[in-house]
Amino acid sequence: MAEQPCEKTLRWNDDPPFSMQLPDGSVGGIYVELNQSALTRLGCEATLRKLPWARALKELQLGRLDILPGAFRRPEREVYAHFSGKVVPPSRNILFASHEAVSRWHLSTLADLPEIPFRLGAQIDVIYGPAYQALMSDPDYASRVIMVNSRPNLWGMIEKGRIDGAIADEHTGAWEIQQLGLGDVIRATEVVVSTDAAEVAFSKASNDLAFVAAYAAALQELVSDGSYQRIVARYLDR
Repeated sequence: MAEQPCEKTLRWNDDPPFSMQLPDGSVGGIYVELNQSALTRLGCEATLRKLPWARALKELQLGRLDILPGAFRRPEREVYAHFSGKVVPPSRNILFASHEAVSRWHLSTLADLPEIPFRLGAQIDVIYGPAYQALMSDPDYASRVIMVNSRPNLWGMIEKGRIDGAIADEHTGAWEIQQLGLGDVIRATEVVVSTDAAEVAFSKASNDLAFVAAYAAALQELVSDGSYQRIVARYLDR
């Protein structure tokens, strides 16, 4: 009897540069290409499913989605999902700031900000990590932070000089600043806000531990041989 072909469903959504629809209509992005490459190395074919995050978790739980990249390990998720382990380098949250602010102040940690008249902007209901939470635990400082609904608004406010900087995922921030043509106005600083590494989650209903281990090994090969960094560069070094 012929062996069943290996076919896996892989989640994507509009979340550049990690996953997105490309100008030619195809689907790509850092996570999409990386995980498609891992599946190819395992002799598997990927079927892409566009799902918002909450729905993707539910589909993973039900066994109707096989693979969910960019997931953080949580006890409630470990009930229904296996995890790859922290193989891919973390996509850090960092502080982006105007070139003017970077030249005016030497910034090394987020804790430096209350000591200087740096105007920080942030998204409402977004938690950027423990350092940010510690900063915002001071009511006096928290009242100085400009809160908005969307990250693109923050880039526009930096461009107009209304704030000095904002926190974002390093890849997402670099992508959006590039797309907006603001590279001459905004740059990444040396301030790392958080370094949590996401993992790949696998539905326990459709993946066994042997497959997860083989997948993690394939991801490690892609990191070790430079393939991962080449994928990142295709989206960010333009």
